[in-house]
Amino acid sequence: MALTSAIVVGGEPYKPTIDPGNFQSKVDNPYFPLVPGTTLKYQENAGGKISENKVTVTADTKEIIGVKCVVVHDVVMEKGAIKEDTYDWYAQDKQGNVWYFGEATKEFKAGGRVSHKGSWEAGVKGAQPGIIMPGEAKPGKAYRQEYSPHNAEDMGQVVATNEAVTVPAGTFSGCVKTKDWSLLESGSEYKWYAKGAGVVRTQTTGGEIATLISITRP
Repeated sequence: MALTSAIVVGGEPYKPTIDPGNFQSKVDNPYFPLVPGTTLKYQENAGGKISENKVTVTADTKEIIGVKCVVVHDVVMEKGAIKEDTYDWYAQDKQGNVWYFGEATKEFKAGGRVSHKGSWEAGVKGAQPGIIMPGEAKPGKAYRQEYSPHNAEDMGQVVATNEAVTVPAGTFSGCVKTKDWSLLESGSEYKWYAKGAGVVRTQTTGGEIATLISITRP
């Protein structure tokens, strides 16, 4: 499955061809490896507000439009309380592209309110999967990361390679840098992906920064 099937914005309606037979059981892209039992912890600083983000690659799977996806659990804590609780679904095709098939997210707000805004699943209400990490990560055209009309329309683009990043978890060389943005919101975000780890740093145009604190492997 060529990456080009996930590119294109405008023109023809976005509908990548998904062949379940072209997907493998493991997600082992070097810049986005999902090994069950791996836990990554991040610290986020948003305008002086500090939160902790724990990402766990579970042993669970979920079948979406015929493709078996790895389930990743992402929890954001602020002042000891859960702020966001999300399950993400990923799968890798045989060309090495890691696809994002959706998420079930809960955001806990004041007064006990819970928002599911941003949740989506490929194949439901016109939603389609997108690329989260290309099999061949090099600067080039933008690609869709997720597509749920008027709900989740994120884009990504590799803008640099061989970057060096130092975070509390260590110094990582040979990183891939991406620029991510939403077609529904203003602003953008840069992410640095390290081989064998995944995301090690993010920085938004609004000044929010998240860094990898630790990584625990099975």
